[in-house]
Amino acid sequence: MDGPRPGFQVFPIVVLKPGRNEDAMKFALYYPWVYLTSGAERTILELTGRSRHNWTIFTHRLDLATTFPGLKDRDIRELLPRVSVKRSLGAVAKAAITVARHQLPLDDYRALVVVSEGVGDFITFRNTRLPLVCLCLTPLRPVFDTAYRARFLQDKGRRTALALAGLSHVFKIFDRLLWKRYHRVFCISEEVRRRVLAGGLYSTDRMEVLYPGVDVSRCSPTWKYEHYFLLPGRIMWTKNIELGIQAFQHFQKTHPEHKDFRLVIAGMVDEKSRPYFAKLQSLAADNPQITFVVHPSDETLAQLYQQCYGLLFTAFNEDWGLVPLEGMAYGKPVISVDSGGPRESIRHGENGFLVDPDPASFSRAMAEIARDEQTVRQMGQYSRERSHKFDWSAFVSRIDHYIEQFT
Repeated sequence: MDGPRPGFQVFPIVVLKPGRNEDAMKFALYYPWVYLTSGAERTILELTGRSRHNWTIFTHRLDLATTFPGLKDRDIRELLPRVSVKRSLGAVAKAAITVARHQLPLDDYRALVVVSEGVGDFITFRNTRLPLVCLCLTPLRPVFDTAYRARFLQDKGRRTALALAGLSHVFKIFDRLLWKRYHRVFCISEEVRRRVLAGGLYSTDRMEVLYPGVDVSRCSPTWKYEHYFLLPGRIMWTKNIELGIQAFQHFQKTHPEHKDFRLVIAGMVDEKSRPYFAKLQSLAADNPQITFVVHPSDETLAQLYQQCYGLLFTAFNEDWGLVPLEGMAYGKPVISVDSGGPRESIRHGENGFLVDPDPASFSRAMAEIARDEQTVRQMGQYSRERSHKFDWSAFVSRIDHYIEQFT
């Protein structure tokens, strides 16, 4: 009989969601940490809220005060000991060991869905009694994403590089074994699928791409285009926000005719990202036309989307990217780095631009739309139309349809 291992505890935080109908089944979902307003938490929120079945979310780190308010209405159970949210090599290794040692109470469920960024896979080590399904946000990026690894090691010494190489070798051995336990893998983008295949984790015959989406009905375009560029999303180093600041400064310098434009950076700053945020503030300190909106409410963020002229998306080699989809749903053109998931949602020259990751390239794209509001409106209309292709309903229906076989 499954149950928590001695010394470990399971705490039911909220148990509020009743069964939707007589045919509703119970499924379990595991994600190591639920504490941000990131794409992972958004995906979990939408899946468990829109599914025709009942879900229990298990996690080793929960903070309802800093994640999406809607998760308070989900059945979430925090497991002890809590894992660290730090992304240092030692912290990740310790988290993987903690996750691997835990046995979940799964007697009443039909299947376990693992939302994986690498560490989550280790929950399959002692939980194999149920069918296992992987919703892969990405394989562990320092190990399987070459662009991420290069950026991570950029300011590190030789000792860190050697340590990462050694830990990566060991991690790959274990991760490849754990992935064999999955009945099916859903990758959130072609970019993620390529990482899985390149890492030798899984075969193509039981793997498919399934795009997380956007609720177009909640995103109401105003078709107003005030003179500011919006750079939304979590404020952390992987989002490469300094590129947006440098690009805007370059835009100001080379196009003084657009001196009334502003840059608004809006997003959450968690504890581990405070030093990075301080660097960004220093970089923008002498420019009154660059402003930060930290921890914006949903209402504030919606207003920023509705009124902005266009969106900047600077993250390098993003797994998928919900922020561009949100900008599209609000009828805005998106200027993005030409790599990763945005290549699959943005059509260059139609609903935005895919450009090289340097300030001059971003600046040229910003100038191109700044000089012609009619072009912006046309791109915005196409963005809105294209966003309908990524509605949440298709994502949730596909997962429901697959897991219903486990009766």
